[in-house]
Amino acid sequence: MQSQSLSYTDEVAKATAPLFEKLSNQYERDHWETLAPYIYEINRLKKEKNAVILAHNYMTPDVFFGVGDVVGDSLMLAQKAAESDADIIVQCGVHFMAETSKILCPEKKVLIPDMKAGCSLSESITAEDVRQLKKKHPGIPIVTYVNTSADVKAESDVCCTSSNALKIVNALGKQGHDTVIMTPDMYLAKNVAAETNVKVIFWEGACMVHERFTPQDIIDARKTYDDLIVLAHPECPPEVMAEADYAGSTAQMDTFIKEKQPKRAMLMTECSMSDNIAASNPGVEMIGTCQMCPHMKRITLPKILEALQTEQPEVIIDPALGKRAKVAVDRMLELS
Repeated sequence: MQSQSLSYTDEVAKATAPLFEKLSNQYERDHWETLAPYIYEINRLKKEKNAVILAHNYMTPDVFFGVGDVVGDSLMLAQKAAESDADIIVQCGVHFMAETSKILCPEKKVLIPDMKAGCSLSESITAEDVRQLKKKHPGIPIVTYVNTSADVKAESDVCCTSSNALKIVNALGKQGHDTVIMTPDMYLAKNVAAETNVKVIFWEGACMVHERFTPQDIIDARKTYDDLIVLAHPECPPEVMAEADYAGSTAQMDTFIKEKQPKRAMLMTECSMSDNIAASNPGVEMIGTCQMCPHMKRITLPKILEALQTEQPEVIIDPALGKRAKVAVDRMLELS
């Protein structure tokens, strides 16, 4: 394969020197010299092929800063991709994110560097599960987290994100719905239920990363570090949220750190996000509570390069299914 012959030349060193300066706390020079040739070649090839690389907040810094053209949370990535004039989208995240990009950009070629980059939360529910929920609770709107497959979105009434879930539920309440069903993340649903008068029926799904955090993680960290600000993702259990100082989506946590510049901060979310925030905010000491997503870590620079070279694996969605799924996404944008 072409990528195996890449080498760390003077040209590569010069082109990637500013990036290494930014990431020198994350990578030893010897390791960096194995990564830089991939970064250089990926950035060259994406221009040649008019491709855009979407890098989720949970990507490792070499991917996030090295080759990402659009970085952020899953829905924002797809929305920005839809606005671009790129012919090819390379989704550096997990499979449901690539599907969302395809739903919003049906005319573009969407690639994911590893088809096995799945999601425990997305895989906790199927389209048939949603159909059964409809039979059991007729007339009750189904609010589905964007962290789901296109099949599940297509069976749902409206999507939501971790940042707008409460707003979506309250908007449905104002439309006369005193009860909603939230799928698939039970912790997001419980956290929303604690802040709304609308009754929330939840599906028992969870993210394998966020469900591992405990209140004791925060209590122990506060004993060790003074002035610690703890930020928790709404996919964490409610008892973890209760111990945190701030709750928000990955995008909201990123904004909080940039604007507030706390002395020390700890994120209750996937560990690569802490690395990325540390690189962008050198004045903030990031305290690690590393919980790693093995699915996200399937996306690597060599796989990204191979995807660009071969234009595979490509994410395909039946056009009719994509249109149905887009209805739920569009309604979310309308309500929020």
